[in-house]
Amino acid sequence: MGKFNFINTEIEGVKIIEPTVFGDARGYFMETYSRRDFAEGGIDVDFVQDNESRSKKGVLRGLHFQKQNPQGKLVRVIEGEVFDVAVDLRKNSKTFGKWVGVTLSAENKKQFYIPEGFAHGFVVLSETASFVYKCTRFYAPGDEGGLMWNDPEIGIKWPVGDGFEPLLSEKDTKNPCLKDLGFAFDL
Repeated sequence: MGKFNFINTEIEGVKIIEPTVFGDARGYFMETYSRRDFAEGGIDVDFVQDNESRSKKGVLRGLHFQKQNPQGKLVRVIEGEVFDVAVDLRKNSKTFGKWVGVTLSAENKKQFYIPEGFAHGFVVLSETASFVYKCTRFYAPGDEGGLMWNDPEIGIKWPVGDGFEPLLSEKDTKNPCLKDLGFAFDL
């Protein structure tokens, strides 16, 4: 078995990555990234920035993207659990406006690759979660875009109970729905 299992999703380019974990009574070891192995697995990109966030239960971050400097992201959780989502915003894609999601946790050690041209977000399911990710482009203040987390046209099935009220940043409360976005990536 290779060091990574690359799983294609129903949206082209979006992948779930399962690392090989070597464990014994002392703990575990795993590679989280190898340029060579990822290129062989269909993710042949250069990452230029690493980020980390910590959030409490019910925090929903997203759905975010950069308009002129779209970022591909390789995301994973090192503490806790989140439900992570990618929404296709590539205007010429047959899956434009569709979404795919995966539960990421410190326990399952899965990673999620979201290519350039997608909105991205997650909701924290555990009491707290630490989320780390690599980006293919640098963060560009003023280039941010957002999409409403509960847009009925997209219909994301967040694994939260009825009546869920997420903890959102002020800017995320003002994100438009897809029909009002007036933007798509020409990728």
